Amino acid sequence: MTEANPDFSKGAAYINGQYVPIAEAKVPVGDWGFTHSDVTYDVVHVTDGGFFRLEDHLDRFHRSLEGYRLDPGVTREEMRAILGKVVALSGLKDAFVAMISTRGVPRVYGSRDPADCDNTFIAYAVPWVDVIKPDVQARGAHLLVAQVPRISQNSLDPTLKNYMWRDFTRGMFEAKDKGFDTAILLDSDGYLTEGAGFNVFIVKDDKVITPDRGALRGITRLAVLDLCPELGLEPIVGPITFEDLMEADEVFTTTTAGGVMPCARVNDRIYGNDRPGPISAKIKDTYWRKHKEGWHMTPVNYADADNPFSVAA
Repeated sequence: MTEANPDFSKGAAYINGQYVPIAEAKVPVGDWGFTHSDVTYDVVHVTDGGFFRLEDHLDRFHRSLEGYRLDPGVTREEMRAILGKVVALSGLKDAFVAMISTRGVPRVYGSRDPADCDNTFIAYAVPWVDVIKPDVQARGAHLLVAQVPRISQNSLDPTLKNYMWRDFTRGMFEAKDKGFDTAILLDSDGYLTEGAGFNVFIVKDDKVITPDRGALRGITRLAVLDLCPELGLEPIVGPITFEDLMEADEVFTTTTAGGVMPCARVNDRIYGNDRPGPISAKIKDTYWRKHKEGWHMTPVNYADADNPFSVAA
């Protein structure tokens, strides 16, 4: 039974058609999202009370739903309203907001037919998180190129969001064992792909380059590509070899949960003065400044959770 006055201060969730405190949001152990990692999701951030590029995140979520043949039975407008409501209920002005669809629990016990499952829609808002901690960003992250290769894009489409992280998890253990902050992975042909929850960029002269393979089409990645021309930089989506990475002037990563995150080292290569590079810092500063100016921002009306995108009185 739902509490009469639930406490959403630590986060709010929508699950099974109800809004509950985040601690009460639970997935059944029989759900294929748990047993088979048959699930997709997307994450959008809220800063200063506004969603950043919400429509782009919804676009990507729907591409993932179509790619995995999931139908959560919720329209785009309903999803949008639910996402706004979990934020408004939580009262969080800076939040990490997720939308998820699992395959669901089979209606026929023991079935291996995905058509026997009723797909779900889950959403939640929790306090802001950073994939790379702010103090590490300030000194520049130390990345390890892991020995484990990225899973083949012929087996798992990296442009569709998923929880299949066994390659990333192995890489992160390797990085931690060797004293690095986190890992980035190459594909089996030796080309740079991405890290666990973030895209990677290299800077060479006035070119800002991000991989064209094995990587999610990140929304923060898109924002950086959009920003480059106004900063006099040439954005490029193209192949990046290990040698390109080692010979770059700067390296930085991007993600919804953290934004633009400069790096100072990759393996034994130290960039510049072992601090965030000037172009990485400029892109980061511009990215957050434009947030403050309202660029691609959708404000939340916290006073009316049932109409979270209405204009506040």
